[in-house]
Amino acid sequence: MTLPRDYRGQTCALARSMEIVGERWTLLILRDAFYGVRRFGEFAGHLGVPRAVLTDRLATLTEAGVLTRGPGTGTGRREVYGLTPKGVALWPAVRALTAWGEEFHPAEGGPRRVFLHAGDGAPLDPDGRCTACGAAVPVQDVLVAPGPGLAPSAPDDDPVTAALARPHRLLTPLLTTAPSGRSTKGSP
Repeated sequence: MTLPRDYRGQTCALARSMEIVGERWTLLILRDAFYGVRRFGEFAGHLGVPRAVLTDRLATLTEAGVLTRGPGTGTGRREVYGLTPKGVALWPAVRALTAWGEEFHPAEGGPRRVFLHAGDGAPLDPDGRCTACGAAVPVQDVLVAPGPGLAPSAPDDDPVTAALARPHRLLTPLLTTAPSGRSTKGSP
């Protein structure tokens, strides 16, 4: 039996939010969008999500105004997805859930990725403040970098995982399309 997407009888804001971001894979798709993943194939390859599920989740997020979908550039010209201001506003929730997971369900060896202030390179605390200067760091000034729990890359890692092996500013496209239409690592 398929569960309905809505929370009938629930009138609170959390229920309305869960109707958009509460399905399996959705928050990981959003996380990757913050990392700079832009193309369907990049989401699919990095997440290992079934293509039909990814199609559905991307459509839901686009219809809800969380993501935009538009033509890409370069030879490949595949469509690209990007966060809207409504989507960017989800960053505190994504960051908080990540911090919660690190505190209560930590990975062996430490976090796989850490968030740093682009201005001074210092780590962010769980509330998104720079531990060096104390500033509340906006998402566009956050670097995602390999953490101590990051396993060495295997030769068969997908391009997104390989690109995330170096510091990268959030919201900046992670991979760019070369003239041949092949994806390459973006610049920080």
